[in-house]
Amino acid sequence: MVFSTVLFLFRFLPITLALYYLAPARLKNTVLFLCSLVFYSWGEVRLFPVMAAAILINYTAGLGIERFKDSAAARRGFLLFSIIGSLGMLFFFKYTDFFINNINAVIGTSIPLLRLTLPLGISFYTFQTMSYSIDVYRGDVKAEHNLINFGAYVVMFPQLIAGPIVKYSDVAERLHILKGRVTMDRIDEGISLFIFGLAKKVLLADGISALWYDVIGHDVNGVWEAGVGLSNASTPLVWLSIISYALQIYFDFSGYSMMGIGMGKMLGFDFPDNFNLPYISRSITEFWRRWHITLSSWFKEYVYIPLGGNRKGLTRQLFNIFVVWFLTGFWHGANWNFIFWGLYYCVLLMIEKIWLLPHLKKGKVWPHIYTMLLVIVGWALFVGSDKGVSLGLLLQKLFVPSGGVSPLYFLRNYGALLIVGILCATPLPQKLYEKFKTNTLMRGLVLALIFVVTIAYMVDATNSPFLYFRF
Repeated sequence: MVFSTVLFLFRFLPITLALYYLAPARLKNTVLFLCSLVFYSWGEVRLFPVMAAAILINYTAGLGIERFKDSAAARRGFLLFSIIGSLGMLFFFKYTDFFINNINAVIGTSIPLLRLTLPLGISFYTFQTMSYSIDVYRGDVKAEHNLINFGAYVVMFPQLIAGPIVKYSDVAERLHILKGRVTMDRIDEGISLFIFGLAKKVLLADGISALWYDVIGHDVNGVWEAGVGLSNASTPLVWLSIISYALQIYFDFSGYSMMGIGMGKMLGFDFPDNFNLPYISRSITEFWRRWHITLSSWFKEYVYIPLGGNRKGLTRQLFNIFVVWFLTGFWHGANWNFIFWGLYYCVLLMIEKIWLLPHLKKGKVWPHIYTMLLVIVGWALFVGSDKGVSLGLLLQKLFVPSGGVSPLYFLRNYGALLIVGILCATPLPQKLYEKFKTNTLMRGLVLALIFVVTIAYMVDATNSPFLYFRF
């Protein structure tokens, strides 16, 4: 089920909130758990056992770690049970065919592919459940003894499919507050965040994506609609299209995160921020402090620091950065372009760490240009395995000037929307909102107008799933 659909907005969400608000305090987590199961199973019931297994593995691991707190060997055993069980399912469903393909290519075998369906959200809920077991092992949180409470944490529908990655410690306190969890202030703030997130997705991401799809083509309800084609596009048009993709993925993913955080507020929870205007960054280092914040924090806390972080000298620190970014790339997808994407950022971050960062901090305009140019090239690597895209041809078109279809027609059609998108990726909208948000009437009118316009566009347009659903 997708947030930006009539089914979700006018059926699932209001029914779920009504049941949740009306439920007695001691049953709220049960209602949340059951409604979240309905949300997940709506389009993924066949693979629900994978989700159930992840819940049971880590719930059991947490109890085992706590039960045998005086036995180091037993505690390590339960932790390994959690890590191997969680990662094993992720690797089986997401990476089996990748390794079969590469083995066949290297040694000339013809091992058949399994062609497994990737369970929705498995990359996200695997990291969430593993972080719980690790935190219990470290003593950072107490083990959850109530299976319903733990299940509600794992399958909580606002953040289940595409984040933000919510650690158990982020919601543990609120999960156990039975009375007063939900307040009108939280509901009010949550509605505002949800509406803005929905507008990001429907008005900006989906609108701007049309330019990218006009060039590479697009799958519409199972039918492939061909675009101009990379081979026919001129270099300026390819640059324009990859810029549109950069805006699309930002508004799409940050819009989902904002909606998730908003619904979390409506339910009485405080999810961590996932985006903080990444396109205003003045270095790649800063960019990754602002983009997909919860993923970067997860790798820092559970991979980078345990490996030694920056405590064991520069050489070891660079090795740790390599490991983190190789895993970050591979986490995003079972394809070489994602590994190249991760290593690309690994190299850039190493260069900044060793030499460039002090110079970037002194600059004013050029650091922004440098950062955005490299980020856009990064998105070219990221999108290199999409249907209709050849990574080699895309990079050739970007860096070897060539003729073809002019960008002028697309600038006339999408120029105004691109300008709006660029402005909305800056602090300007937030500054404008701050000026009138204390005026209840004005704020209500603005939110109502945005919501009505968004719904009108949503009803009229073809449903477009969130990009991060496939990761």
